[in-house]
Amino acid sequence: MIVIIPDVLTVDEQSQLRLLASQSNFVDGKETAGFRAKMVKNNEQVAKDATNKRQLQEIVVGALNRSKEFRRGAIPFRIRPPLISRYRPGMTYGPHIDDALMGSATSRDRTDVSCTVFINDAAEYDGGELVIHSPFGIQEVKLPARYAVIYPSGTLHEVAEVTKGERLVAVTWIQSYVRDERHRQFLSDALEVRDKLHTIDPKMAEADTASRLYTNLLRLWAEN
Repeated sequence: MIVIIPDVLTVDEQSQLRLLASQSNFVDGKETAGFRAKMVKNNEQVAKDATNKRQLQEIVVGALNRSKEFRRGAIPFRIRPPLISRYRPGMTYGPHIDDALMGSATSRDRTDVSCTVFINDAAEYDGGELVIHSPFGIQEVKLPARYAVIYPSGTLHEVAEVTKGERLVAVTWIQSYVRDERHRQFLSDALEVRDKLHTIDPKMAEADTASRLYTNLLRLWAEN
């Protein structure tokens, strides 16, 4: 399930992220790449010891937690600390699958959902599409500033070469309460029906049925 989420960031948050990123030290993105991803990763990211790294991460995580569409699509149990990634001309990230487990040896998170938050506008760079190899074919995603996209972490994906300008994004990974992608889709559909029926008439019996269906499916599938 690929979900496009508009306006995850506010204008002020976007401005803050751009300012903080401009004041940050960037290093080779291979530092955080997995075993095979190191061979195809060619970008930069804010250094681990950057003084404003935590502030950057808190802005992104706060914005995601605030988004109803994000919570509906990801059903987040835990959000990994985001990476602020930068692509300049000639940089790319070849086809890869995100690691199944991330974090220290004593605190590992399963990655169910991957997320990219677009910090600068698509008009500011050429290329740089997020290319997702979905079961329905290749999907190219290049979104306006402040938008986000989420998709299953087990999906083969890549970032096309940036040929002009600069691409600035935040990327993170989510351990979902519901690990199965199909179940998350069913829950999202059930929630959409529940909300629509509630809008039509909150007292109608079908609204209660839809609410019961969603709640009990979530109870059936949720784990941590």
